[in-house]
Amino acid sequence: MIGKLALALLVASASAASPFEAGKTKDSAKARKLARLMNKAVPTKRSQLHKRKLDQGDDYIPDITGYSLRFQQCQFVKAYDDEMADNEEAGTILGTKRFVIFKLCPTGGDCNYDYGEYTALMEDYLEATTQYAMEQQENYCDACDENCQQNNRNLDQEADNDNNNNWNNNYDCECVDTCYKIENMEDNGYIDATEFLECQDIYEDNYGNALYAGPYCSGGEKIKIGVFTDEECMFLDSSKDVEEYLQDGDGYSMKLSHALLKTTYDKDTEISCLQVDEDDENNDQDNNNNNGDEPEVAEVCEMLYETSAKCEKAHGFDSGYSQYYAYENQLVQEDAVCSFITALKSGTYSEEGDIQVGSGGVTTRNGGIAPTGGQKFALTFFILGTVGLAVYAAMLHSQLTKGAKADLSRQGGGAMA
Repeated sequence: MIGKLALALLVASASAASPFEAGKTKDSAKARKLARLMNKAVPTKRSQLHKRKLDQGDDYIPDITGYSLRFQQCQFVKAYDDEMADNEEAGTILGTKRFVIFKLCPTGGDCNYDYGEYTALMEDYLEATTQYAMEQQENYCDACDENCQQNNRNLDQEADNDNNNNWNNNYDCECVDTCYKIENMEDNGYIDATEFLECQDIYEDNYGNALYAGPYCSGGEKIKIGVFTDEECMFLDSSKDVEEYLQDGDGYSMKLSHALLKTTYDKDTEISCLQVDEDDENNDQDNNNNNGDEPEVAEVCEMLYETSAKCEKAHGFDSGYSQYYAYENQLVQEDAVCSFITALKSGTYSEEGDIQVGSGGVTTRNGGIAPTGGQKFALTFFILGTVGLAVYAAMLHSQLTKGAKADLSRQGGGAMA
């Protein structure tokens, strides 16, 4: 679904030096995309709670600075929903819950032991990781501004070979073109897919029938923007393409750019949970926490750790919540959490969130229960067998009854004689 411009952005960002791995700069020249998107953002109840806890100085996050965040899988699950049950027009009592599974693995090491496995609601996961990706993108383009004079974009000019030009020859200035395309994305007919992380209407006909756009889990490994038939974005209409309904203010068709959204589910990318101060960014060897300050947990990891269900003991993760008083309830429920995460990963649920249990199980669809082929055969055999036995029993009863009457008749005739 991504267009040519988005592909160009991905090619640029997939080079040896990824745009989202660039170093931070002390002063931000501009806050292009981040400012534009964040101006539209509405704080969620969860993010407000997170801020209040930070303001209160609560010590509720373990030291996970030696670990990195890795995306594993996403999964929809259909489950009983109170609001759906109370809605007479809903047509079902099952609502769709969206989950993301991620891990905290030792930074730079394998993730076979001493790691934590977690599941969080997709909206919480995307809120944290998208904010992180936007900040990294902004820092990348700010560094590009400082080192490559973005205002002078003509890379073919004769000044390229002029000793008087003040471009930093040690900096990869291909970023100039990438950042220019990011900044002018909408002018070129593209909308960033991250603008649809919250469900929003995209179409309404003359009869009041509306369609909505929001994130969905594709194949368990990708998060895409799809078309939904309800305002909560629970019921995906996979037959429709969201780009068919996107237009700018002048009525021109728009396309989606997934470049930024893709960074939130890239399995080959890990996000360090160690918060590095901007002043220390270029002096890692000298500073490296030699000033005596305790290392801080990066905000993206802090937000996700707080909001997630945790499975840690089963993987030998000793640095987690089990040492902190604020998590007693989760510690008691950890086995249940581990089992739930296993179920999410095992293929128990279809892409739409319906239960599916192998060839001998039951597959649910739209709140109903449909027997599998084997179950249908067994049910048919049982029904036919029951009917056959009933018929045989009736015939046997009839024969026995007739026989008994005949015997009585013979006995009576003999007595009279």
